[in-house]
Amino acid sequence: MEIYLVRHTQTVCEKGICYGQSDVDLAKPFENIFEDIVSQLPQEAFIFSSPLKRCLILAQYIRDHIKTVSFKKDERLIEMNFGDWEMKNWNAILPEQLNPWMEDFVNIKVSNGESFVELHARVGHFLEEIKRETITPLIIVAHAGTIRSILCHHSSLPLKDAFNNKVDFGQVIKIVL
Repeated sequence: MEIYLVRHTQTVCEKGICYGQSDVDLAKPFENIFEDIVSQLPQEAFIFSSPLKRCLILAQYIRDHIKTVSFKKDERLIEMNFGDWEMKNWNAILPEQLNPWMEDFVNIKVSNGESFVELHARVGHFLEEIKRETITPLIIVAHAGTIRSILCHHSSLPLKDAFNNKVDFGQVIKIVL
């Protein structure tokens, strides 16, 4: 099964803001970037998207510019929940809170948020479901954390090494499951 992983484009948030599951807008203009993204995708596909608007806007654009077999939003594709850190500058997070998480982001849960292992589990449930449906090609519009998790599932990369997978804004990554 061909899967095209597409990260949303840049948001309106200043660099250094932790916005995880906050529903922030995309920075404009984005149409030229969207056109470039579509040029890297198959012309017919199933589309799944995170329900956050920074992904939905892009996913809807893709839907309108290719032959879409199916279009679904899926909560399991949402970015990591950063709880009390949402919309804070990373530099404003107290070191006694940030440092333990930085040392073990896989297992340590942000206060009122989730750990990477929890994100990875929900993404795994999504992947198992789509594998059973054998739908191909498939476009997934999501977030860096979600895409890194999918890449860890795909390559059996240990979660602690997830950040070895560089995932830029607007990047398209093709994998075969």
